[in-house]
Amino acid sequence: MNRRKFLSYCLKGGVSMAALTQLQLQAFQGSLSYEFDDHKALVCVFLYGGNDSLNMLVPIEGEARTLYEASRQNLAVSNPLSLSPITAIDGGVGLHPSMSAIQPVFESQNLAFISGVGSLVVPTSKADYDNEAVPLPKHLFSHNDQQATWMHGREKISLNSGWGARLLERIEQGGAFVNNISLAGTNPWQTSANLTPFSLHQSGVSRINPINGTSNRATHVRDIMTRVLSQSTHPLASTYGTKVQSAITNTEAMNSAIESSIDLSSYFSDSSLSQQLHTVAKSISVRQTLNAKRQIYFVSIGGFDTHDNQLTTHPALLGALSQSLAEFNTAMSAIEASNDVTLFTMSDFGRTLTSNGDGTDHGWAGNQIVMGGAVNGGEIYGSLMTQHLDGPNDTRGGRLIPQVANEQYFSSMAQWFGLANSELVDLFPNLTNFDTHSLSFMNI
Repeated sequence: MNRRKFLSYCLKGGVSMAALTQLQLQAFQGSLSYEFDDHKALVCVFLYGGNDSLNMLVPIEGEARTLYEASRQNLAVSNPLSLSPITAIDGGVGLHPSMSAIQPVFESQNLAFISGVGSLVVPTSKADYDNEAVPLPKHLFSHNDQQATWMHGREKISLNSGWGARLLERIEQGGAFVNNISLAGTNPWQTSANLTPFSLHQSGVSRINPINGTSNRATHVRDIMTRVLSQSTHPLASTYGTKVQSAITNTEAMNSAIESSIDLSSYFSDSSLSQQLHTVAKSISVRQTLNAKRQIYFVSIGGFDTHDNQLTTHPALLGALSQSLAEFNTAMSAIEASNDVTLFTMSDFGRTLTSNGDGTDHGWAGNQIVMGGAVNGGEIYGSLMTQHLDGPNDTRGGRLIPQVANEQYFSSMAQWFGLANSELVDLFPNLTNFDTHSLSFMNI
């Protein structure tokens, strides 16, 4: 019996949706036995606000260039000579001038672009969209809903869990706190009924006040808390006490490991994203100390909701993103972890081709970045979309229909991470609607 039938029978039998999370884990988790003797990490970089990612890959010449200039209007990169050529497709494609830092990473085949990707339920054409002939993702242009769709790996339903958390559960790696680490707070991608991420400060050292420190007061407060919480007989207080004590123990273990890591500060600049990735790198450098086999990390950068001032704001954001990624790539080489770590981007959605005069509005399809030694880099995967206003993929207003489902994007990395092919559809149910379940950008 597959998971979908199991859930259907449970609901028909009167089992509540709230009770199904634990029940389905008991029924299905461990259907395959997963044992790993190597280390792998997925690092999610979430670009909050909806990145105008179509302007990351810019046509250099020919008809594609003409259509791009007509569609992007005042937001087009005006000088093709300022672009960094990366591949000879349809007259050539160049990186946005602000992204030159990752050109060498692309050329070294450690970085690839996934183009024309977005949330989809089934393959969708313009005629399908116009005639409402196929199911569409709900609330397509809503920040909150589309952030949730990308992080859940499907539309938000009652069984509310992120695909990162579900992936850890499926491969039986959800038990240790070191496997699920966030540098940007609690988020849906790393959360399920049974899992929440361990939050790590971007400095690499977390504090639980007022018990941290060496003062007599801190020691006294900690002793009192420990005694009270450990001696409680009330179920809620006892559970709370166990959680608090676990948090203290985990924090101290992580702090000790991070403080023993090698100095990687010379590889990173001062931006917030760079510092988040600096701490991820430090954590990965002590993977053996932490006895970590499979890890997921979450970092973020905001400000991509560029309805206005885009000509100034967006290049700065792309520059910060590219610089941070290039630094992280160098650091992974330095600690000999390049082949073990895959970094990838997600965002709410793409943006419109058209300018509103000073920026862009909420769109649909876009481009994403994946980076690491296991990436079959130096290529553009998916469908490099022609930036053609009123073209064959434009729903209207420059909102382009994705040609690749984000679940296909995710499943490619889940396979590399260690998930069996037979379990991909359990993790990403809409894959059953697509002929190809994954792309070839990972060296599996």
